[in-house]
Amino acid sequence: MERQDGLRGVRSHDRQVPAAVAEVFRHGWADTSVRPPLVSGAACAAKRRAAVSERFPGERIVVPSGGLKVRSNDFDYTFRPHSAFVHLTAEQGTQAVPDSVLVFEPTGGGHEVTLFTRPRSPRDAGPHGAEFYSDRQHGEFWVGRRRTLRETADALGIEAAARDSLERALGGGVPTRVVRGEDAFVDALVPPSAPADAELLAFLSELRLVKDDWEIEQLRAAVGYTVAGFHDVVGELPHATLLARGERWIEGTFNRRARLEGYGLGFETIAAAGAHACVLHWMRNDGPVREGDLLLLDAGVEADSFYTGDVTRTLPVGGRFTDVQRRVYDLVFAAQSAGIAALRPGARYGAFHDAAMRVIAEGLDAWGLRPAGGAMPHEAALYRRYTVCGSGHMLGLDCHDCAAARSETYVDGVLEPGHVLTVEPGLYFQPDDLTVPQELRGIGVRIEDDFVITADGALCLSSGLPRGADEVEAWMDALR
Repeated sequence: MERQDGLRGVRSHDRQVPAAVAEVFRHGWADTSVRPPLVSGAACAAKRRAAVSERFPGERIVVPSGGLKVRSNDFDYTFRPHSAFVHLTAEQGTQAVPDSVLVFEPTGGGHEVTLFTRPRSPRDAGPHGAEFYSDRQHGEFWVGRRRTLRETADALGIEAAARDSLERALGGGVPTRVVRGEDAFVDALVPPSAPADAELLAFLSELRLVKDDWEIEQLRAAVGYTVAGFHDVVGELPHATLLARGERWIEGTFNRRARLEGYGLGFETIAAAGAHACVLHWMRNDGPVREGDLLLLDAGVEADSFYTGDVTRTLPVGGRFTDVQRRVYDLVFAAQSAGIAALRPGARYGAFHDAAMRVIAEGLDAWGLRPAGGAMPHEAALYRRYTVCGSGHMLGLDCHDCAAARSETYVDGVLEPGHVLTVEPGLYFQPDDLTVPQELRGIGVRIEDDFVITADGALCLSSGLPRGADEVEAWMDALR
């Protein structure tokens, strides 16, 4: 018997369960309820919720987790909650439940906060009694156990209620702001208010700009796992050279570490060998890894707390840079070093990029690669043909964190203790670029590290990896 899934428009060809068998499913189960401890980070999340309450008095605030996304037919991608939801709940990895919604309900003295979520699949004759064995998306036999509402409240320190009661909770004439585009049911329930909703999203993004001590520890762990993945890759380079799609072997090697140590990847791994390194976000990873070429590896492990690392190294596949490769690498290294030296509290956010680009411009100018038409000998913008993108970004729950923040608080702001960011200048000489000498064409180099701004400077979280060309070669020798 075919059964139509009305929500997805796809068919399941499972056999229907006869009523007598369904009755058997309702009996004979042990009590497996638990009293989980408060999750790590819950106290910090409570402070963030208090900041939201203070910022929007008298207004209802609705922050959905988002739901499952279809990969193919009736198979979904691994669920990853919206970062604003994670930040306000401290929800962890595999415990995150799709279609959850955090609601701040205004009261006379602030807000009552409730997490509306799917409770554990019941095993009785109620309206959801068959879910635990029959629902492919949410049933316990199919995707694993969820917490009960009581367990959720205990774990997160937030009052929990069933998702089924959300519609009633969002009724009435209370002014409401919503993080839009994550939950179609919520979007339909609450009339949009574009300026108000955009202001909420910007505030939630800016709330993540300065990381607290707990967040920095999560980032330290994520970057540490990322560093371990780079060590794994160097050890596998000789084998990768034997394969037609060696980039895939490199990708798989790093991804294995990500799944072992964390929740998974912070972003799809970039394993770009040879001229593929000139494609900034090369994620096809279907090419060979050849002796004599460079491998640009840009990768990050996402910890169970959903905080991610983001590190790049450009490695000589055979263990030694050629003279031309080293010349490009050394210029990028000098640019990154200048950018790192500009990191300090009170500095303009853009200062590290400007410092790195000055070095790039001066170096290219010395090579005779100054683009025609420039009014100034080292005007960095003229060299975008070979550098293309900016030299870094904020890092946190998203690889490109705090993206909805206003310009005046981010790109036009100043650095503060607790900011976490990357410094990642690069040079990319396209293989068909006739403005550069033949020997440079097809060489791409990027070096990226992760930093937390401190009271008197910056601390490198990814210092477990070498940066300089000599140190990279020595490191590769030791691992090979």
